[in-house]
Amino acid sequence: MPDLPTPALVVALPGTGSDGLFVTRAFGAACAARDLPLLAVEPDPYRVVDSYRAALDEAARRGPVIIAGISLGAAVAVEWAAQHPAAVTGVVAALPAWTGADTTGCPAALSASASAAQLRADGLAAVLERMRASTPGWLADALTHSWTAQWPGLPNGLDEAAAYRWPTPELLATVTTPTAVVTAVDDPVHPLWVAQEWANRIPGATLARTSLDDIGADPGVLGELGMSGLLPLPTGSR
Repeated sequence: MPDLPTPALVVALPGTGSDGLFVTRAFGAACAARDLPLLAVEPDPYRVVDSYRAALDEAARRGPVIIAGISLGAAVAVEWAAQHPAAVTGVVAALPAWTGADTTGCPAALSASASAAQLRADGLAAVLERMRASTPGWLADALTHSWTAQWPGLPNGLDEAAAYRWPTPELLATVTTPTAVVTAVDDPVHPLWVAQEWANRIPGATLARTSLDDIGADPGVLGELGMSGLLPLPTGSR
């Protein structure tokens, strides 16, 4: 494992419809164990991707950063790292959802678009009630928190995510920053094969596997698996 320059901080980017609380739960413990400060970005539902890029631009003024992203946040992380290689010492790309600008058949895009339409038609309370009936409790709790906080701009953010052009194979091949990809092997919205493709196309990337049950029990598994692919724990910390 190569020695990485010490980053100024870790910038955590949530997935579609998610928030700073969940990425703090996902990455906070792993960062604390390595004595790394964490900036959990709260998305602006009216300009999600731009709000992530603005946060990265601002953070990088303090010094080099590690970017830890989930789903949409992972995509923005690798794109920004490809464009600003000198400003990034590492990337954790957790639960990537797709490869390529053509998102026909992309489960994450289809889900975001359908949720936006339902929210506009039926309102937040009704959609949350239906979501709770068909979603694991840990995920329903997390989305209830984030969707409520982002209302009424939430449908706009979901539509933006549905229209998002995911990193192409060509872009992934230009990422020179050390990268750890983390996947849940049983996640139909963030398929295993996508994570495998990212790990194969990003030079030198590692791939770690977990499960939805493990994430539900402790989202910190995403952070520990990802950070372990970049920085070992200090001696004696376990």
